[in-house]
Amino acid sequence: MPTARLTLDPGFRVGAVDRRLFGSFVEHMGRTVYTGIFQPGHPAADADGFRTDVLDLVRELGVTLVRYPGGNFVSNHRWEDGVGPREERPTRLDLAWRSVESNAFGLNEFMAWTARAGVEPMMALNLGTRGTPEALALLEYANHPGGTAHSELRRSHGVPDPHGIRMWCLGNELDGPWQMGHKTAHEYGRLAAETARAMKRFDPSLELVACGSSNAHIDTFASWEATVLEHTYEFADYISLHAYYDPEGTDADSFLASATGMDRMIDAITATADHVGAKLRSRKRIKLSFDEWNVWYQSRFGGEDSLDWRPAPRLIEDVYDVTDAVVVGSLLITLLRHADRVGAACQAQLANVIAPIMTEPDGPAWRQTIFHPFAQTARHARGTVLRVEPDSPVVETAEYGEVPALWATATHDEESGAIALFAVNRDRTSPLTLTAGLRPFPGARVVEHLVLADDDPGAANTAEHPDRVTPRPVGGTGTDGGALTVELPPASWTMIRLATDPAG
Repeated sequence: MPTARLTLDPGFRVGAVDRRLFGSFVEHMGRTVYTGIFQPGHPAADADGFRTDVLDLVRELGVTLVRYPGGNFVSNHRWEDGVGPREERPTRLDLAWRSVESNAFGLNEFMAWTARAGVEPMMALNLGTRGTPEALALLEYANHPGGTAHSELRRSHGVPDPHGIRMWCLGNELDGPWQMGHKTAHEYGRLAAETARAMKRFDPSLELVACGSSNAHIDTFASWEATVLEHTYEFADYISLHAYYDPEGTDADSFLASATGMDRMIDAITATADHVGAKLRSRKRIKLSFDEWNVWYQSRFGGEDSLDWRPAPRLIEDVYDVTDAVVVGSLLITLLRHADRVGAACQAQLANVIAPIMTEPDGPAWRQTIFHPFAQTARHARGTVLRVEPDSPVVETAEYGEVPALWATATHDEESGAIALFAVNRDRTSPLTLTAGLRPFPGARVVEHLVLADDDPGAANTAEHPDRVTPRPVGGTGTDGGALTVELPPASWTMIRLATDPAG
């Protein structure tokens, strides 16, 4: 059997685990909002119309940060339409997803929902069809205590205290010609800098995310970031990255190696940001916000022109299988491996639209396969990411060439002594023996060993069979002679938790 080796050592570190790495995304798209997180009249809805069955799953998923309200939706969105008495809110055409938007759910509903879910908001601004004045009006409405036109408007809407939103996206994917208000890098960079300068004047502690490229394959990739950051470097705290991985857009081995693409994208944008910083002779270091990522069967989507005008259509409701979950686990490993630079990340999206949580109107909610590696990683990745450099056999792929069969990382919480090891075997046909050296952690003992794999890699969860695919516990796993040795099934995701004596 092929063998891979790695060593866990508290002296070799990547960086602290930022809880914002476990973010999600709620866009006014398809059924993410309406009949997803919000459905007045549902048997499980609370007094505000929030589905409590979905809220329970969001808490179990471990989401820490939620980006809102888009996405493509935000680039033609008027925030004023979604506040005030619901019966007075206008119905609009959403040009991004060719749907009818009632605005029954808006800013104040979202903020009430985040409080109920226990998550931090990440608010996106419309810098497509609008600009600095509208962004400042929203900031004043959301964050100023009172005594001004927009803060008093919020108070008249029944929200006496400011929301205190800390993290703001300066637009969305404005490099893309599909975006309402598409701009060149210079046009966007100047507008983003102007808006960011004014927002920082309002509150210097705000954290601002400048738009990076919408994907790594667009012609302007990296040159867009270089130009935008030359304009915004003084004011932006993050540059965004977006990437989706299509199982049907490549061969099976390349799909299982999708994290290689994410890894290279992070390296490229880190290098670009640092180049601009050096050029500007700045000591500041821009962080990365990977605020859209997931598996998406994008080749099945007929494009916006294939949609007709209707409220909350069933849009891009991909059903995920075992292999998809393994890839999601590998992408989470990549984000952790770059914890020194990736300070926030949002899996897109939270409910129904390419989502870990599925719902039916007036019906149940359930976990997709991709729910499980996210939930386990969010729950147990704590403390510091250890620098893990596996020695592994390789898998040959059409898209990435040779890649290591083992993709892994680990975290160590000095306070509790807990270690979490996360590993993916990318080989579709062969199990892999993993030996992890633990000598720097004398007395380490296994607490839990979970594996997500299946003889049928196409198995999925449904409303009728919501627990068809779940991580299964593996018993009898132990350590011997300062090492842990386990077998990783083909095309599998594994988490092993170990206990050690706390530091001090």
